[in-house]
Amino acid sequence: MRARSYLPALLAATTLTLVGCGSDSGAGSGNPPAIDSASKSSAPAAPQSPASSSTTVPEALRFTGTTVDGKPFDGATLAGKPTVLWFWAPWCPKCKAQGPETAKVADQFKGEANVVGVAGLDKQAAMKDFVASAKVGGFPNLSDEAGDIWKKFEITQQSVYVILDKDGKTVFTGNLPAGKGLADKVSKLVG
Repeated sequence: MRARSYLPALLAATTLTLVGCGSDSGAGSGNPPAIDSASKSSAPAAPQSPASSSTTVPEALRFTGTTVDGKPFDGATLAGKPTVLWFWAPWCPKCKAQGPETAKVADQFKGEANVVGVAGLDKQAAMKDFVASAKVGGFPNLSDEAGDIWKKFEITQQSVYVILDKDGKTVFTGNLPAGKGLADKVSKLVG
């Protein structure tokens, strides 16, 4: 009986694993097309405090998780600022290549936007090792072993950014090789 409760998560993980490491977006690449309407949105940096009671939490930010360090995380803390969700896997070389630029953007827009990594497709120990080796510990990185947050945002492969404006509206979904262009997208949302 207990095995049945794990079946949906196992099937989702298997499906995500089969897509392999994401490739650059483009026709025939197997990646979903990038959606970019960043003219009105912005990207995030590490959250500093929970959303105030006067801030409405959009549906997109109604999720909870656990950081790779085992601390609880509530997506509601991201409300009111542009947010970048970076979906990555610890064994993915393209994800590792995105690390430096993602960390730079998180630092550059700290206090103005949120950046949160959402790790999947592996175990928490591997995720924690990736955070240390890729030097992306300056912003929250969630351990999404069950794939719940990935499913919420309809992510089917790693190496994908989802950028939300301050109201929680998705303004970009796609791959940015080595994170190039991320700073520009976030700048438009905070500026």
